[in-house]
Amino acid sequence: MFKSKANYLSIIFIFISNSTLLFAEQKAAYDGARTTEYPKWFKQGFLNLNEDVANAAEQKKRLMLIFHQPGCPYCNALVERNLAQKDIEQKVRKNFDVISMNIWGDREIVNIGNKTFTEKTFALALKIQFTPTILFFNEQGKVVLRLNGYLPPDRFKIAINWAADKSKNKISYRQYVAKHRVKNNNNSVGPLITESYFEKPPYDISKKINNSNKKPYALLFEQKDCPNCSVLHKKVLSEKSTQDIISKFSVIQLDMWADTPLINSKGVKTTAKNLAQQYDVKYAPTFIVFNHEGKEIIRSEAFFKTFHTQGIFHYVLSESYKKQPSFQRYLSKRAEHFVESGVDVDIWGYKGSALPKHK
Repeated sequence: MFKSKANYLSIIFIFISNSTLLFAEQKAAYDGARTTEYPKWFKQGFLNLNEDVANAAEQKKRLMLIFHQPGCPYCNALVERNLAQKDIEQKVRKNFDVISMNIWGDREIVNIGNKTFTEKTFALALKIQFTPTILFFNEQGKVVLRLNGYLPPDRFKIAINWAADKSKNKISYRQYVAKHRVKNNNNSVGPLITESYFEKPPYDISKKINNSNKKPYALLFEQKDCPNCSVLHKKVLSEKSTQDIISKFSVIQLDMWADTPLINSKGVKTTAKNLAQQYDVKYAPTFIVFNHEGKEIIRSEAFFKTFHTQGIFHYVLSESYKKQPSFQRYLSKRAEHFVESGVDVDIWGYKGSALPKHK
């Protein structure tokens, strides 16, 4: 009787455990991926970049290469939010031949130097870390502008306007962005939004390098009257799971146009404005993330929501870049790890994800 009862209880326990596991497996979801239908007016191209550049030049256009990947919500936004606007579509079609490339694809590509790649090895050679990444070529086959990640329509218009300009004496792209920077509609200019875990002045970046606790650091360049900066703080940095990761860094927030005094990584006195120029910072907000040795590992200068922002910092914090040079491959594995651990993932949302803590 006792043995039968024990067996009976064991069966119930196993059933409950398996049901709980099944529930956990069913509960974990991967959301946010988007299927994108690329415009029919995109060119198939020769996939020989010298020929594609020459063909575009014959039509008084320039070549635009868009690197994408399946399921990418930011690529979807480029097509359905940016290129779906009539003025943007007309501007692009008038001035560029557009060819899309899958960063995991196997089509054969011949680059400007007449070296043969597949799409994925070409993306690897170009160190494509974000999708979409867009390259603009001039008539001589030189890349005159590279956009690493998705830019909202207002910022994208600025980029294509500059890239389409063929005049020899035009101002630099950074100067052009500064001249046409987007402002809030409420006409109010307030201080930068800050976070409690950010460093306080005075700033000495040289002391962040090879520090005793081997703490990595990040420079966050922003500007006053910045809509995208507000989104970053209110929707991404406000997430506790995001704060748990970024607070493990020494984060120095700087106004990219201000004369805030600081000491750079080499121990030389400079200003926030000069440092932004030194790092070729064009947009606000821009995160530049360094390891504890002072080496820049990755930067975010586009529009990213929570999952990707957290991934950028965890990529450096975990030192995963040492084993996996492709941030996209790392990010895919990170998403798989969350889902397998029973944690929902939304790559296009603002709600953060945190792995359960095991004792």
